[in-house]
Amino acid sequence: MGRMTGQWIRGAMLAPLSLLAAGTAWAQDAGITVPEPTVDKGDVTWMLVSTMAVFLMILPGLALFYSGLVRTKNALSVLMQVGTVTAIGMIMYALVGYSLSFTTGPGALDTFIGGTARFFLMDAGTDLSDNLVATFSTGIYLPELVFIVFQMTFACITVALVFGGLAERVKFTGIVIFAIVWPVLVYYPMAHMVWWWPGPDLVASNPEGVTSGLIWGFGALDFAGGTVVHINSGIAALVGAIVLGKRLGYKKEPMPPHSLMMVLIGTGLLWFGWFGFNAGSNLESNYYAVLAMANTFLAPAAAGFAWVITEWLTRGKASLLGLCSGIVAGLVAVTPAAGFAGPMGAIVLGLVVGPVCLFACSALKSMLGYDDALDVFGIHGVGGIVGAIGTAFVVNPAWGGAGVVDYLSCSADGAVLAVCPVAAYDMMFQLTAQLKGVGVTIVWSGVGSLIVFGVLRVLGLLRISKEGEEEGLDITSHGEAAYHS
Repeated sequence: MGRMTGQWIRGAMLAPLSLLAAGTAWAQDAGITVPEPTVDKGDVTWMLVSTMAVFLMILPGLALFYSGLVRTKNALSVLMQVGTVTAIGMIMYALVGYSLSFTTGPGALDTFIGGTARFFLMDAGTDLSDNLVATFSTGIYLPELVFIVFQMTFACITVALVFGGLAERVKFTGIVIFAIVWPVLVYYPMAHMVWWWPGPDLVASNPEGVTSGLIWGFGALDFAGGTVVHINSGIAALVGAIVLGKRLGYKKEPMPPHSLMMVLIGTGLLWFGWFGFNAGSNLESNYYAVLAMANTFLAPAAAGFAWVITEWLTRGKASLLGLCSGIVAGLVAVTPAAGFAGPMGAIVLGLVVGPVCLFACSALKSMLGYDDALDVFGIHGVGGIVGAIGTAFVVNPAWGGAGVVDYLSCSADGAVLAVCPVAAYDMMFQLTAQLKGVGVTIVWSGVGSLIVFGVLRVLGLLRISKEGEEEGLDITSHGEAAYHS
């Protein structure tokens, strides 16, 4: 595909069957017919399993990971924040989020945000004859409701990630309001810009008559959410930490993690769930899912090892916290490249991102003076940027990458669309596309997050009182504690 339309492959996509019918008519006019829609039980099963794995990343994975990183007096508050945000995220996604992310938007705004066709999940039922979404293969579809619940988990974890930057001093009221408003202004539009396209059948059969999200249209690649989830949440966490201000006693008194055992358990659950996150984003149970799974083993392994070695050489000791942080950084970096990089490319990404994120979480944070409590920006923001830009290189077939599919050159089996080849690789085009995608994400998330956090601060709904912060959020915000003496 490439330069002519800027719409390459594999990020995620919706093509309702009503659009497929229109595409069939166009294709028949051209003498080519798209394949009959096929729903494979293996693909459906894989997506159900992947969805449950991503949910495990959030509860209890991210909740335990974050809780272990804070002080004892705030351990329960973080569990409560992640759990509540997840519940709100599911409801909001069903009400408006799915529609704003993955349907055709109004007029010229379609490149930025979806429409209202699926508000309240209207008509998004279980009838396979009426409600199908495209995968990345011509003729292969999924039940719409499977795609909805899978993408719902992505929306939930993105919002939950943000609050790591604000940990130990944010009001619960502000968290609830943020979890409702921020996705509408920031997350849903980002998902639409990066992942909205009409599916391979329509692109292959009618390339001049389809539209896509803004960043997809650049030709930017994001297999599973490097921009949508990680850069997005990392920038929001940085903005929130700056607006909120530093914790009392920051840099003046020790604030070590209260339970590294809990951090390790959370890391393991995150890594396990990330297989659903990355390999599930392929939407089909085929070779690309296997590739994404292999890369989800290798990149975090390389990043965790690189972080440990760098820490060992520069500080004289290798820490468990460093190992866990490196693993998560590697998972973040490989997310946009999971189905594009070859195994060696994934290892290279990991080896690069480990030391870079270590620098961001220590030297950079110290130099700039912000209090990103759990290093959301340092790992998810910076790691996501490294991974998104690195994808431009590791996708190169000459370097072991999988390349991207050229849907404009699909061959036909008789008069029916069939095999689609790999497109010619253009490094400068792809690097430019990735940089543009990263730039838009930083600006969109930064401005949108500043608006939300700024309003909450003006209304006095953002920061806990000095007394409440000193006593701890467990008791002052929730009236209960994680531990009892």
